[in-house]
Amino acid sequence: MLQQVYGHSSGSGAQGGESLREDLREFLSGEAPLHQLDDLTKVNPVTLETVLRCLQARYAADTFYTNAGCTLVALNPFKPVPQLYSPALMREYHAAPQPQKLKPHIFTVGEQTYRNVKSLTEPVNQSVIVSGESGAGKTWTSRCLMKFFAVVAASPTSWESHRITERIEQRILNSNPVMEAFGNACTLRNNNSSRFGKFIQLQLNRAQQMTGAAVQTYLLEKTRVACQASSERNFHIFYQICKGASTDERLQWHLPEGAAFSWLPNPERTLEEDCFEVTREAMLHLGIDTPTQNNIFQVLAGLLHLGNIRFANSEDEAQPCQLMGDAKYSSGPVLQMRKKSIYDVICPT
Repeated sequence: MLQQVYGHSSGSGAQGGESLREDLREFLSGEAPLHQLDDLTKVNPVTLETVLRCLQARYAADTFYTNAGCTLVALNPFKPVPQLYSPALMREYHAAPQPQKLKPHIFTVGEQTYRNVKSLTEPVNQSVIVSGESGAGKTWTSRCLMKFFAVVAASPTSWESHRITERIEQRILNSNPVMEAFGNACTLRNNNSSRFGKFIQLQLNRAQQMTGAAVQTYLLEKTRVACQASSERNFHIFYQICKGASTDERLQWHLPEGAAFSWLPNPERTLEEDCFEVTREAMLHLGIDTPTQNNIFQVLAGLLHLGNIRFANSEDEAQPCQLMGDAKYSSGPVLQMRKKSIYDVICPT
């Protein structure tokens, strides 16, 4: 068995290595264009170079999905491709007798999963795992899958079912801006990197119509609130409240125009994700009313002030540390924040 592709082969000797290099040259110089290979199992020989060259050729041809057996490889186009996710294309994959014979797409995965549920006498839960490195497009892929399932799981004949599905779909889509505002941040590789994991459960009845949904989040990178790497930013929500708050809200939350905060690096950068109104509107659609939102934003503002507090070293360890002079301004909002119970903020009576 070959242990390495380049250089000498420890398993088959120099002769086997030379044979592999010949296969590589023959494959890469073949007449068949690499971008036409829609399944990586067709690549022969399968090496890191041949796989990457195939994906590179498909990417250059604006083909961003490639099968790898039962796995779908998705490449981030880093540009809008609206025709790739149109409702018409969703219907085409849903209506196809054999969607796997169409071009590789995330809709193929979604449709196969949906049909697996429909074809079973006793329905068994189906799972789709979306994984990849930062910036690979996991958040976008999850959105596309949810949109696809919301469309295909609606009854075409029942207006009530369609209305319920539409409401569930809207709630799912409204949860995205909220989760991204509180859980995503700008990193070196991605302006909208998810700093948490999520498990999205779509619930269907026996007629395979959508009846509900649940979203669980886990492993939030809480340390980012107080510690950000160089050239990275804190969570989007902190920049949203600083840039999008009204004059009255700035007074209420103690966020004067142009204030500097230690936990708010690179505030001069303006991103699409800094839109405060989108987050507030999504929170309203999810049932978080304006007074509750104000309480949440006041706590977030208090956290920013908390990051500005500095303590002077105390010679006597038995005595409390004193605030340094330039931190006294920020201590006021923090003390006011302490008067509110976190439980009262999140779960008001």
